[in-house]
Amino acid sequence: MAADRRSGGADAPLRQAMGRLAVLTRGVGATNLTAEIDAWLERNEAADGLLTILLRHTSASLTIQENASPEVLPDLADALDRLAPRDRPWRHDLEGEDDMPAHVKTTLTGVSLAIPVRAGGLDLGAWQAIWLLEHRDRGGRRELSLHYLGTLRLTTAVP
Repeated sequence: MAADRRSGGADAPLRQAMGRLAVLTRGVGATNLTAEIDAWLERNEAADGLLTILLRHTSASLTIQENASPEVLPDLADALDRLAPRDRPWRHDLEGEDDMPAHVKTTLTGVSLAIPVRAGGLDLGAWQAIWLLEHRDRGGRRELSLHYLGTLRLTTAVP
């Protein structure tokens, strides 16, 4: 019985996996993506490496934030509203009063994350989660591009 070396150790070959994840949002708010991303890593047999996530939009963003206290995300939304208020005379308003404030909030929070993966899971802190922040009133379909580079889980090849 031959073993297929697919995990651990400094001499384990690096592999990569790429994919996309679609998320439907219902308007301004936060969506916890942690479980879906963990499931994607599991399906791709990730072991130890780095996951890069890119949100392919300019009016929504990604953040790693607390997942325990329900007050954190509304407070974050309030802070972003103070930094990019709707009632400013924005030049770019082709899609409504939430258009340019959404772009500013995305610039402040970002559209990409790089997260270490250890033993097949996201190496997040105890109270951390990956959140998609929707900055538009209407929401819609949001798409993330995922790229994992690292070793794969140890599996046994069938002879």
